Order: sequence, then C-alpha cells, then structure tokens
Amino acid sequence: PYSAALAIAEQVADWNGVILIAATNPLAPGLAGLSLGTTTSAAEQIAARARNARVVKAFNVTGAENMADPRALDAEVFMPVATDDADARTRVIALATRMGFDAVDAGPLRAARYLEPFAMTWIH
Repeated sequence: PYSAALAIAEQVADWNGVILIAATNPLAPGLAGLSLGTTTSAAEQIAARARNARVVKAFNVTGAENMADPRALDAEVFMPVATDDADARTRVIALATRMGFDAVDAGPLRAARYLEPFAMTWIH
C-alpha cells in the first residue's frame, strides 16, 4: 500500500543511488478514487522521502493477473515508465520489456500525477 511505501522510503537513511520503483497508487478508501491529485503523486511523495534513491514510477497501471503473466494476453500489456533519471528509465524499461510488457517512456517523474489516475481505469 502507498502508506507503507512512504514509511519504508523514509526508514532507510540513505538509498545510495538504488533504483526504487514506485509501483503503488494512492488509493482512497473503497477504491473511490485517489487520495492525491494532479498537483503531486505517490511517486513524488516517495521520492521526497527516499533520500538518494532514483525513483521510477512503473508497474502500477494494470492488475495482479497481468503482473503475474504479462504474456498471457494476445497483445502486450502497456507499461509506462516515468522518472527524472535517464539511466534508471533505461534500466526499468528494459526490465519491463524483458518481463513481456510494452514498456514506454512516460517522461519525468511528475508524469506520475497522471499515471496514477490512469490506474483507476483498470480498477474500475
């Protein structure tokens, strides 16, 4: 859950340049929407707490069944990747592609402000 991700990000004193994939969404109770909106995102909030982490927003726009087997469908599952770190972007796109996703560059980390609401289309 998003709240646990925030706590974990904050508990580590120094992430030492580790790539931290923010895969959570700030879901409101009852899946009624999101607790954060277009002025910030869960990924940006995690980045603000994860000192010296290279935060990447990815793996948050599809359901668990597609995460378990992204090749099960007739077409590749879309997987946007957003970060401010070019090397981390390249690595996470490569990881998602190897896993079987249609990984695409979604731009800077602030794009998570729109990727997180996009996840609601899958949820609903």
